[in-house]
Amino acid sequence: MHFTINGQSHDIEVDVRTSLLDLCREHLGLTGSKKGCDHGQCGACTMLVNGRRVNSCLTLAVMHQNDEITTIEGLGQPGNLHPLQDAFVRHDGFQCGYCTPGQICSAVGMMDEVKKGWPSHVTGDLGAAELTVEEISERMSGNLCRCAAYPNIVDAIRDAAGLGDRNPNEDVGKEVAA
Repeated sequence: MHFTINGQSHDIEVDVRTSLLDLCREHLGLTGSKKGCDHGQCGACTMLVNGRRVNSCLTLAVMHQNDEITTIEGLGQPGNLHPLQDAFVRHDGFQCGYCTPGQICSAVGMMDEVKKGWPSHVTGDLGAAELTVEEISERMSGNLCRCAAYPNIVDAIRDAAGLGDRNPNEDVGKEVAA
């Protein structure tokens, strides 16, 4: 099978039952994306496929031949971080760090969805979604953080989007953790 992952071509022979997550982790050594629940419930395995967020534990690799796949390793490099990676570091958007690759990949895809005008369940004006705390919490609700770093994750996303810090009196995390 042929795959393009992080801009590099890979021709590899794997079982057709291999998930995209296992292809990257076990066969290509791209271990940034994590296997959390292996049921698509935690988001630790989130990757971008053709720019869209995907729970890579739930999709078969064979389905993504000739797609553009981006893992956390493809977003930035030490000394040249992606703006969201940089914001996560500056805002301490992680504690144990296990969910961080999935959180960042999901945030990249989420910000693109907003840019394209795709509404979420909480979008008030269907013509112009804004990255409010409520909007970010709703859109990131598929990515869980066992350490509960949600306020810092929201701050990092808002910062990367050029929106500044949230109001510290806002209750962040209840929508995500619920």
